[in-house]
Parts: sequence; C-alpha cells; structure tokens
Amino acid sequence: MAVHGGQQGRYFEDFVVGDIYRHPLGRTISEADNTWFTLLTMNTHPAHFDAHYASKTPFEKVLVNSGLTIAMLLGQSVSDISQRAAANLAMNNIQLTHPVYVGDTLYGESICTGKRESKSRPYAGLVNVHTRALNADGDECLSFDRTVLIYKRDQAEAIDSFPTAKNGPLSLDDDGGAR
Repeated sequence: MAVHGGQQGRYFEDFVVGDIYRHPLGRTISEADNTWFTLLTMNTHPAHFDAHYASKTPFEKVLVNSGLTIAMLLGQSVSDISQRAAANLAMNNIQLTHPVYVGDTLYGESICTGKRESKSRPYAGLVNVHTRALNADGDECLSFDRTVLIYKRDQAEAIDSFPTAKNGPLSLDDDGGAR
C-alpha cells in the first residue's frame, strides 16, 4: 500500500533551467473578486469599482485592480514553483502589458531562468523564474521575474507538517472497508 501526498510542488533539484511550467488552473475574475480586493486594499480609484466612471475612460469598462492580477498569477504559480519554498526573495520587472477586465480568464506559465545553491542556507537553493499571465485570447496581460529560496529534497521531513494519527494509519480490513 502506498501513501500519496497532495500536490507538493518541486524541490530545488527538480528545477531545470529552460523548463516551462504551465500552471494547472485558469481563473475567471468576477466582479465580486475585483470589488472586494479593491476595497480590502483601500484602493480608491473608481476605475476599479465605478462602471459609470470607467465608461468614460479610454478602457470604457471597469478594470481589474492590477494588485489582484499580480496576486492571482503569483497564486496560480505556487503549486509548480513555490510550494516547497522557504521564502520568496524578490519580484522584479513587473509588466502590465494588456488590460484585464471583469470576466476575463487568466492562465499562467513560468520558465526557469536560473538556479544555484544557496551560499548561506545549505538546506536550499535559489530558483529564478519568469512568469506570465495569458487571457483566454492568448494576450499576455502581466509578467514578472521572481527569485525563490526552495528547499532541497533531503530536507523534506523537516518541513512536512502532516500530523501522525494517534489511532494509527489508515488501512483496509478484510472486507475492503476503511479502519
């Protein structure tokens, strides 16, 4: 019997410079997503929540808050890039290259642009990626570069947080039922 963990991401050793990671989940941005994020972050620009105001801008409709777009793309990339991270170290070169509107669906992908062992933290290495968001039409809406400190595989037990069951592991009885 094998025990399989959920999606755990990659360790430092799993990254290869030049490899592309297409992040598995697209996300359609709703009006509620945009309004709540805008209000939560105290962004008072009416282009993000006032349709009448937005209709008079060159974009002619409500724009999704760029902070939400960045946060969503970062989140989409976690399962592939930083699920095993000790820390995000840098985000650079953020480019907002195409407007994002309520109702747009964004997809993310990253390419590994570099990696090296950490000089100060022997349990991890630094991984560099370039990440971008595409809308459903294939327009690149956002991109950024990121440096992440990623644990090495031999440190997996040190960061495993799944508890040990006090009543023992799951198993099957003779009739195939769980016990």
